[in-house]
Amino acid sequence: MSDGTISHARWYEKDSANQIITKPAPQWAEMLRHDTGWIGADGIYSMATNGVETPGKASETNTFFWFSDCIIGNIVADTLQSNWQLLHNSVAYMDGDKVDPNHIHFYYRKDSAGNAISMFEPHSPNSKPGDYYWLGDGVFDHAMDSTTYIFAYRIMSVPGGIYPFDDIGLGLIAIPKNSKPPYTNQYQLDVPFFLKDSKGKGKVVFGISVLPNTVGAGAPHPDGYIYVYGVRGPNKELLVARVKDNQFEKFNEWRFWDGSGWNEDVNSAAALTSRISNEMSVSFMDDGRVIATYELDTNSPDVVIQAGATPWGPFQPAKKVWETPEIYDGIDFYTYNAKAHPHLSKPGELLISYNVNSFNFIDNITKHPYHLRPRFITVKYK
Repeated sequence: MSDGTISHARWYEKDSANQIITKPAPQWAEMLRHDTGWIGADGIYSMATNGVETPGKASETNTFFWFSDCIIGNIVADTLQSNWQLLHNSVAYMDGDKVDPNHIHFYYRKDSAGNAISMFEPHSPNSKPGDYYWLGDGVFDHAMDSTTYIFAYRIMSVPGGIYPFDDIGLGLIAIPKNSKPPYTNQYQLDVPFFLKDSKGKGKVVFGISVLPNTVGAGAPHPDGYIYVYGVRGPNKELLVARVKDNQFEKFNEWRFWDGSGWNEDVNSAAALTSRISNEMSVSFMDDGRVIATYELDTNSPDVVIQAGATPWGPFQPAKKVWETPEIYDGIDFYTYNAKAHPHLSKPGELLISYNVNSFNFIDNITKHPYHLRPRFITVKYK
């Protein structure tokens, strides 16, 4: 893979004539390269602002992006200046399909002193002072008066720990239609599908990927359900729940695939596959099959895709489509949480992002400030 391209790989076992061709898409990363204000982030998710997720339709709408940890500051002579700030989330809007730094607009809030602050802060009933949000996937729900929903992981700081944070809950941010930043009319719900331990199977968190199988989303064979994916335990098992699009906020109506049917008990959820990312995607092919996209074991250099017959499987074995070159730059970078962006993709192709970060964050964000932003590849599968 010396030229950074994988080709002539088998795609799907029953379609062995098809081939995968993977290429870097540097123009997308360059769109996110800025010297002032919003500098970079991880945790990228996206949706079409009209809710249509069909590949090849990006020119007909704008794109809503949201990010988790992000840097606000100024870069001079490739060095981040000392007055930089770390926010836990921010958003952006891109004009149409114009992949250009001048056509993406970033938003975060400011406090009374003019300091940058996160766009979304926890204020659901279970939230406590000092909690903050990292953001999961979301959905534009036509059946709920075109409300945009974003899953939000409630985090608390743990000073002195091996990891200085702990996830303690799951929220749902509801943004009514036509809302603009800073979304003063948003409301937040606590989602009961966060479990520290699921009957000995490990931690469960839902909201890592959302797949609307609806007419409004442009799904190939809509059934009126929204499929919400979760991750469970140390083996990073992929789980799925579904709920009718007009009952999205009614958590007692959610059902979980148990391997043979849809069960109301979240503890009964069956593993569809394993070794997934904590952030990933499941998106449709034009014939109604799905593709799971993720980074193996969350932060290995291997980006993989996995074909499924339905949103709940069964899934074919995972196929490696990319090895992230950033980990070989001679700096202690790592990559993680690959996912696809279907409405920004072309038909028969996936636009895939993955995050880049550093084990020595504070030192490298100053010396190498451009590293903390998503990188992109395209995977052509037919």
